Amino acid sequence: MAFSTTNSYYWKGFRDGAPFVLVAGPFGMLFGVLATEAGLKLTETLVLTATVFAGAAQLTALQLMQENAPTFIVLASALAVNLRMAMYSASLTPFLGQAPLWQRAFAAYLTVDQSYACSIVRFETEPDLTTSQRMQYFMGSVTLVTAAWYTFTLVGALLGARIPESWALDFALPITFLAMVTPMLRTSAHVVAALVSIAVALLAAGLPYNLGLMVAGLAGMIAGARMELILRKKGLWT
Repeated sequence: MAFSTTNSYYWKGFRDGAPFVLVAGPFGMLFGVLATEAGLKLTETLVLTATVFAGAAQLTALQLMQENAPTFIVLASALAVNLRMAMYSASLTPFLGQAPLWQRAFAAYLTVDQSYACSIVRFETEPDLTTSQRMQYFMGSVTLVTAAWYTFTLVGALLGARIPESWALDFALPITFLAMVTPMLRTSAHVVAALVSIAVALLAAGLPYNLGLMVAGLAGMIAGARMELILRKKGLWT
């Protein structure tokens, strides 16, 4: 049967995650360019990319570093932006929690928006997958994205300001999230969660240290869960 083996699920994830290279690449290049313009050395840029491995958090830290913010503020803000990964991890735990510790540690490092979006859709639509198949799919979905992020960050850092502004690399970020979110709006609960998150994010945009993103995420989860309970009571949840 097609895609029935563990190895096949790796390649299934590989193919599903491949399109995100089109946005991960430009986003990585954008970070490399901005890091160079901010005065970071090539080694410093690559170390930051390898240790943080989270574009939004890296850009937040970079911006605050340019503003000479205290180290504590830089770290706290980057963590606040990246707290959505804690929500991703909680969502993936029922599917990957039985994997060996070393695999879960590796998956934790590679949990990004793209790998989560691909994996959660696959795991929910194919609930009978084994833990091994799920882990292989997860790893496959992030393989190209990881390679593209590292490679294009290096390219951006090397080229620096020579990349013209007309390339509009910063447009990659919103395109990435649109591409990830749209396939996940499968039920009324998902739609409600998305709409509430958008509304709260706009209202809370002025909160310090980008905490508005975390508030919006929590509000969206609460609203989505509430809608699911309502639908279940009415017998409309499938």
